[in-house]
Amino acid sequence: MKPYAQMTKEERSAEYAALQKEFQNWKSRGLSLNMARGKPGKAQLDLVSDIFGLMQKPEDYVSGGIDVRNYGEMAGLPAAKALFAEILDCKPEQVFVGGNASLQLMFDTISKAYTHGLLHSPRPWGREETVKWLCPAPGYDRHFKITEFFGFELITVPMTETGPDMDLVEEAVKDPAVKGIWCVPKYSNPDGVIYSEDTIQRFANLNAAAPDFTIMWDNAYCIHEFKGDYVPFPDILSLCADAGHPDMVFEFASTSKVTLPGAGVSCFACSAANMTHMTGLLTPQVISFDKVNQQRHVLYLQNKAHTLELMKKHASIMGPKFRAVLNALEKEIAPLDIASWKRPKGGYFVSVNAMPGTAKRTWELCREAGVTLTGAGATFPYGKDPQDRNIRLAPSLPPVEELEQAIAIFCLCLKLSALEKLGV
Repeated sequence: MKPYAQMTKEERSAEYAALQKEFQNWKSRGLSLNMARGKPGKAQLDLVSDIFGLMQKPEDYVSGGIDVRNYGEMAGLPAAKALFAEILDCKPEQVFVGGNASLQLMFDTISKAYTHGLLHSPRPWGREETVKWLCPAPGYDRHFKITEFFGFELITVPMTETGPDMDLVEEAVKDPAVKGIWCVPKYSNPDGVIYSEDTIQRFANLNAAAPDFTIMWDNAYCIHEFKGDYVPFPDILSLCADAGHPDMVFEFASTSKVTLPGAGVSCFACSAANMTHMTGLLTPQVISFDKVNQQRHVLYLQNKAHTLELMKKHASIMGPKFRAVLNALEKEIAPLDIASWKRPKGGYFVSVNAMPGTAKRTWELCREAGVTLTGAGATFPYGKDPQDRNIRLAPSLPPVEELEQAIAIFCLCLKLSALEKLGV
């Protein structure tokens, strides 16, 4: 099969007619397949459900002399703080352990900046005439929704093979209205990019005009390899401190894709000064988060080494799913020269760049055939992909057999939309 752009119109018309027959055949099956969200599949959930067999004895509810069933320890159990600190390679006193969702902690950080200001804010962000926010794209739609919710002006920063375009970031932060940036530094959502050491150093050394400029460092996939060994990652807190900007970063993580997304534990990590400021703002809001669940996770995960062994078991489930997606793209799409994609080694997504102007059409065709995808454009601020080309695939939820059907339909729809764009 030669590239579509090299075909005559007659050849493309014949190809389109044949593909339409195949498309109608898939539609007739009445399938309901889902590659929309990075949810762990049933096999992963079953893998870790033995966590609920813990804490059967009275002494299991005591951690370092603390009865986890009672009030107190707002910043989290010391043992849970130590566990997250080991995983993130920071200090326990820098860690605040919350509930099951890191997204909630991120929202709350922005909310408190809006109502009361951060440590170095001249005034609450809600009193600023304009708040601008940098959004590396393709990126995580739920990040963008948070800052859009508060009325910030979202500024797209293109992603590169080494992270956000740092030349543009360094230029943008000269504007005092620019208050922060979203980052997923390891296996970025959706491209699966690991920020380079140079990129991370440039983040730590940013000289922003806004005294309260904040890096929201969402390290969601810090231990989430599905191919190859664990990749160590620099501690952004130490690097910022070394560069003279200790209060510039909040780092976030969770066990959502280590144990159970609906019943895990999350955290943020920050400087000592930020911790004092944030706990002061949190005191009227919460007495403590669920310390029983924190203790359950401490007993289950134990330490970083034990956690990484668990992640290898997750990888044995995730690896075949990603191979199914990537192999299908290589076989069905690569020879046609109608799309490009990333080949991640960790994280939860495959980022596909279709022919410009065809992502929405591909999404619509997939929906017709019974395949649910994240909305076209969702990986850009305001849901608007200027080239209408990026599509995020989430292979984790379906079993391999269903995934093979879903990716076959996706490839078919990608072909149909490309042929329509080229003219048939």
